[in-house]
Amino acid sequence: MTKEERETLRGRLKELLQSSQTEIKELEQLTQPIKPENSLGRISRMDAINNKSVAEAALRNKKKKIAQMKMALSSIDKEEFGTCENCKRPIQPARLIYMPESTKCVNCASR
Repeated sequence: MTKEERETLRGRLKELLQSSQTEIKELEQLTQPIKPENSLGRISRMDAINNKSVAEAALRNKKKKIAQMKMALSSIDKEEFGTCENCKRPIQPARLIYMPESTKCVNCASR
């Protein structure tokens, strides 16, 4: 991976981290407890509870992805960064731009 590709990737990671922090704030608002005193019908309450659980799952996934992106950002200057952990071949730069937290090439990830 060239120095220019690493710098492009570093910028992309910082962008993604910033936008992900905004998304986390929105998801945290959606995961607030549903108060029983709210005048919702039974079906509406069930729907609100279901939506809350979907938002909680999305929040967990987003936090996991942020942790992976932070790990990628901290290891971007290491020589082995951008190398597949399975086959030890270089991961395509386009894959790293799209999914900077990737640790496997397309072939190994699809197995």
